[in-house]
Amino acid sequence: MDSGGLPGIQQEVEVCYCGKGRNLGSAELQCQTCSKWYHQDCTGCNIGSSIPFMCNYIYQCKHCGPNGLESFQKKLASFQQICYTTLANLTYMFRDENRVMFSRDREIIPFVEKHWEMMTTMPRRIKSTWHTTVNKTLAKETDIFFGNETAAGDTQFGLLNSDLYKVTPAFEILTKSNTQIQAPQRPGVPVDKGLRGQKRKANQETVQVTNNKAKKGEMLNITRLAPHGYPTEHPFNKDGYRYILVEPDPHAPNRQAYDDSIEWAGKPIPGYLYRTFMGSEVLLALHDRASQLKISEDRLSVTGEKGYSMIRACHGVSRGSWYYEVHVDEMPENTATRIGWAQQQGNLQAPCGYDKFSYAWRSRKGSKCHQSILKLYSAPYREGDTLGFHIYLPEPDDPHHLVPASHKDQPLVKFKNHLYYEAKDHVGDAEKLLKIKPGSKIGFYLNGKFQGVAYENLYGGTYYPAISLYKLAKN
Repeated sequence: MDSGGLPGIQQEVEVCYCGKGRNLGSAELQCQTCSKWYHQDCTGCNIGSSIPFMCNYIYQCKHCGPNGLESFQKKLASFQQICYTTLANLTYMFRDENRVMFSRDREIIPFVEKHWEMMTTMPRRIKSTWHTTVNKTLAKETDIFFGNETAAGDTQFGLLNSDLYKVTPAFEILTKSNTQIQAPQRPGVPVDKGLRGQKRKANQETVQVTNNKAKKGEMLNITRLAPHGYPTEHPFNKDGYRYILVEPDPHAPNRQAYDDSIEWAGKPIPGYLYRTFMGSEVLLALHDRASQLKISEDRLSVTGEKGYSMIRACHGVSRGSWYYEVHVDEMPENTATRIGWAQQQGNLQAPCGYDKFSYAWRSRKGSKCHQSILKLYSAPYREGDTLGFHIYLPEPDDPHHLVPASHKDQPLVKFKNHLYYEAKDHVGDAEKLLKIKPGSKIGFYLNGKFQGVAYENLYGGTYYPAISLYKLAKN
């Protein structure tokens, strides 16, 4: 961009998603992790009202985000930041005149008053006492601003460093020890140990959140995420309720109008403004499991505890031919596993194959199991074996049935600074709606050898890889 010949402005090219350089005349976001600049129009974030050179935010680009997604959080601007943004905009507006000093009463204060909502989330001040606060801030912060008084008695101020390419969010001011976005290091290496959650047991993390409705005006801090993008502290699916992590929906209608409206203040956030978060990898689900099960950090292995309980994968299948494998790492004496396929309504505090929603292969005696009915199927499997699980689901008559539920009509709840849809599981109603899917089938493999078709004509639905363990078995 042309700097207009203003002394002190040096052009620096930082690559946006579009590959183009800076554009000082419009709102831009700087990534906290990589320090690159991104044009607002090139990002997928809904940042609401904005202004060039704003600095009261925390942004992370999708290249640096631990879950491959952008994150944006607007902070309450201090008067220091308001003055900083104001002088940067005035310097840019009058760049052709090479002006670097501006009148406090005729230019700075009127600019703040005109653009108040764009620069801060503070309610607009009714009394003019904030004018004095602006004057004190400009006079006090001598490491940022400098001023003088003209012969006519007009007090003027300017930026000590007038290079507008150096105007950047003051992260050291905006972020505190527990609200800063943590940049991922690498799988297996924990981030800041000062954050909570590492030493808490899984069953202690479970908190009833059904009455904690997310409301507009509650600034959600971006907290620690696991290496694969799911919060380390989260609500568990239990007691007939499922909690589904969400992300802002960039395609939601009237999002800008909602962000700018004050009528929604203190009211629940509409669910349609968000969408279900879908990870890019098939892993064991942190939330869709019995709380006593222990998952490895890479979410590829699970260890049992006490009686039978189940965990599902984070992605399911509803048509086509699918296969996954499990290696039995540990199976001490008096432990057991039942592994197979389960729908969302399958009971997590019971073994796979317990109800109509799941089909399983049992380690003891090699039996198969569905609706708690055991039948002989194959030789038993044991520690060190590799198991294969195949499912075939024919194409549906109506493709619309394959579209997953959006849950946009469900309430949003807040847990540990993240939003979730709260969906009620109507197991009884779902069981009544089950219909046989002709041609569907399940088969199992033991160390690469097919053991035969275990079940045919399954109940239709979306099936997830499912593992249930008894005592300290590990897969």
